[in-house]
Amino acid sequence: MLTGQCLCGAIKYQYDGPVGPVSLCHCQRCRRAQGSAFSASAPLQAVRFQFTEGEDQVREFESLPGKYRAFCPHCGSPLYSRVDAIPGIVRLRVGTLDGDLGKGAASHIYVGSKSDWFQITDELPQYDKTERTNDPH
Repeated sequence: MLTGQCLCGAIKYQYDGPVGPVSLCHCQRCRRAQGSAFSASAPLQAVRFQFTEGEDQVREFESLPGKYRAFCPHCGSPLYSRVDAIPGIVRLRVGTLDGDLGKGAASHIYVGSKSDWFQITDELPQYDKTERTNDPH
């Protein structure tokens, strides 16, 4: 069982299921949403993801038509993203986990639009776009 929360602790969640590959997304939208060089997220089965506190406080922003980014309105922590076209999947922002995930990142995606102030120095695969055409990162 994985558990996590936002920075202020107003929103808490748990997840009991398989975790897909962690992607490090360098697209401009993810960089802006995270305030960093990239976002780190992994796909989860939506039916196995549940809030244990503060579900009524979660806010979603439609960043593209049909794509929503969820966050805490108090501290601003990004929690997950989801797309209408893939209703059974949420992409968890893995930095909100309470403990270890048990695996590392699988790839860098959208490196064609990465920032010029960050250099990728690991050996993970890099993709100009996403390696999965339906990946809502």
